[in-house]
Amino acid sequence: MAKNWAIAIGINQYDYLQPLNYAKRDALLMQEFLGNEAGFERIFFFSDDSPPVDGKSTRPNRANLRQVFLELFNKPFMEAGDNFWFFFSGHGIRHADRDYLMPCDGNPADIEETAIPINFVAERLRRCGADNVVLILDACRSLGTRAGEGIGRQTAEEARQQGVISIFSCSPQEYSYEIEALQQGAFTTALLEGLGIQGQCATVERLNQYLKSRVPEIVSKHKKGRQTPYVIAEPVNKSHLILVPRYATLADIATLKIDAYQAEVNRNLDLAEQLWIRVLAAASGRDMDAIRAIQRIERLRWERQEPSSPQPRPSIENSTKGIFTVEKNPLKNFQFEVVTVNAKGNITNRRNEEAKYFAENLGNGVTLEMVQIPGGSFMMGSLEGEAQRYEDESPLHQVTVPKFFMGKYAVTQAQYQEIMGSNPSNFKGEKRPVEQVSWDDAVEFCKKLSQKTEHTYRLPSEAEWEYACRAATKTPFYFGETITTDLVNYDGSNPYGSAPKGEYRKQTTDVGKFAPNSFGLYDMHGNVWEWCEDVYNDNYIDAPKDGSPWLTGKDNDIKLLRGGSWSFNAGDCRSTVRVSNARADRNFNVGFRVVAVAVA
Repeated sequence: MAKNWAIAIGINQYDYLQPLNYAKRDALLMQEFLGNEAGFERIFFFSDDSPPVDGKSTRPNRANLRQVFLELFNKPFMEAGDNFWFFFSGHGIRHADRDYLMPCDGNPADIEETAIPINFVAERLRRCGADNVVLILDACRSLGTRAGEGIGRQTAEEARQQGVISIFSCSPQEYSYEIEALQQGAFTTALLEGLGIQGQCATVERLNQYLKSRVPEIVSKHKKGRQTPYVIAEPVNKSHLILVPRYATLADIATLKIDAYQAEVNRNLDLAEQLWIRVLAAASGRDMDAIRAIQRIERLRWERQEPSSPQPRPSIENSTKGIFTVEKNPLKNFQFEVVTVNAKGNITNRRNEEAKYFAENLGNGVTLEMVQIPGGSFMMGSLEGEAQRYEDESPLHQVTVPKFFMGKYAVTQAQYQEIMGSNPSNFKGEKRPVEQVSWDDAVEFCKKLSQKTEHTYRLPSEAEWEYACRAATKTPFYFGETITTDLVNYDGSNPYGSAPKGEYRKQTTDVGKFAPNSFGLYDMHGNVWEWCEDVYNDNYIDAPKDGSPWLTGKDNDIKLLRGGSWSFNAGDCRSTVRVSNARADRNFNVGFRVVAVAVA
């Protein structure tokens, strides 16, 4: 599968320059999009107060940023079909006919010694080995003034020469605006709209068109200025590359195929292979034209070899640089439908999504499906204005969660029986979630499951649970502003918001009965409460911000439950609701799901 990495930098506070207001937030939102929606596995994040990584500072000063470029890009680590994106929001300057990015300690009186040349950045990025390198610069601010020429001219020319896709927030003579009403930059607002569900701009070409229209619209609404973003993508087939595969249309893929065929005709086999690999990625590995083309290219390469040193003919399994890795990578894809509702509970949108998973064979035909949850950052807790919120859901705070695997469903009675040899549940049914399990019972299940398999299992941390439940949403529920009993098993006589009353089933239901969230997880709202690893604390002050469990508190015998249940009101099923419970209690509305710590 394609490797997707990125660097995101946002700088508000400068040592020698006037501060910016929303550059840090722009970078944070970009990081969240890349991790949560675009499927990026690793994102290096630098901002005013970003936490250290592996003991190394992520303060965006010149020394730290240069160190990353020198160490990370020392030799190629990516291949054809891979992607590396670089996003910078901060000050930029043009000096002596060269474009520079200003780190937080950049000094306009000593630019050559304290700033970072953009051509150095582009050159190092190209060393990663990926054929798709995207440079996104919201740095055309002329150091907070509108005089003189900003960055762009030199960078654009070098982007053309190096084949780097470069996206600029404005023309060199213009100013890149921050919008107070939006708490964002105008460019980043439009960029995230265009890449996301609103614009669904899967290709560079479509994104360019969206930005050219949307950024001036935002600026004219909030400012009396002009801002014209532009994109450099050369050669022309770079414009057809698919940035966000989930929004790619058949027409997008067809255009990419034409480019790939043309590269073959011109005997540019390296380019043809790159393009066919991208076709295959956009089609989730199921495009036979691409598969046959990659085989064809490998045969052509083999036929060009010298006859004096015969080599075995290549096979598709080992010829496509990581696309066909079923034997090495047990992950499979599954598809599902996600729905969104309005404040009255009416479904307003249906869309198809796809996620990756692996299946653990527990024996006797019983399997455990574990879904890959992409890493990323999110705001944990609820907003003060959210209806029926509790005080322990605050303060709102940012948490960064590494990638992990989580059970597609709460642990079922069949799974519990197979591992533990018993079924304590009140509401019997193999596909129903196990209940009447204590926190220690759940921990023991994880221990025995780990011993039986080659993976390490545990309960999720509270942060992992909320991150996985939200699945990049910010509404009270992952369905939207409310829920109904057509979507969740809860006490329908007590609805939330403007939703109507519904059914009160008074018991659990089979897992998977209702629509999942966009990560592919089922029943994160309702059915049974789910144990988390953490000790209960009555607020988030001093809570971990790295996704790890909070293991200290007033009473280690009081643990956390999340998600609501069949017997609770709709409001208690919100993504942010947290309930304390004695670890020894066994209730018939409490179950759990597991997390895989590491997958071979």
